[in-house]
Amino acid sequence: MPNDVLTFAIPKGRILDEALPVMARAGVVPEDAFYDKSNRALSFATTRPDMRLIRVRAFDVATFVAHGAAQVGIVGSDVIEEFNYADLYAPVDLDIGHCRLSVAVPARDAGDSNGVSHLRVATKYPNLTRRYFEGQGIQAECVKLNGAMELAPSLGLAGRIVDLVSTGRTLKDNGLVETDTIVQISARLIVNRAALKTDPRVAELVAAFRAETEKRVEI
Repeated sequence: MPNDVLTFAIPKGRILDEALPVMARAGVVPEDAFYDKSNRALSFATTRPDMRLIRVRAFDVATFVAHGAAQVGIVGSDVIEEFNYADLYAPVDLDIGHCRLSVAVPARDAGDSNGVSHLRVATKYPNLTRRYFEGQGIQAECVKLNGAMELAPSLGLAGRIVDLVSTGRTLKDNGLVETDTIVQISARLIVNRAALKTDPRVAELVAAFRAETEKRVEI
């Protein structure tokens, strides 16, 4: 059994609240300090002496795990598909964090894309966006934004946006309508491929999360 500490990366934001009870049932429980809203720490102990948690941005979860700085993590499938890291393996769909990656336009422009060969699109997902529009024979010029995507059309930065959508309320409040769904999203357990082969604790975690998910879905 390896003596080093196992690092488990978890995302800030929308997935975390749903992920915590799933993690607990799979045996991954943060220390009490993790739940202190005023605590700005990024690394936390767990009830397991051989495991720590790091809490980082969703895109960084994938980077830490792909490069072996963390061995296990939880992240949305949008992040996995955007980066497509060779050293990243996503063995378990956790069936939480459901949303979709969609194209949205100002309501007044809906239905005006016929015959278009080039578009400027604001998005946090340039790779997924380009691949999607290439499949339709359209060249997408992607403007990378990390937030406030809905402002881009009204300020003339881009004619369309590609962003995560859950209820659609934010789009509606900003005068946008959803026109196409690129991909359905859910949270996944991810592991570093090398760690899975060399550290039995990683395989044990995969089995624990798979069993938890299967039991929950059956119910």
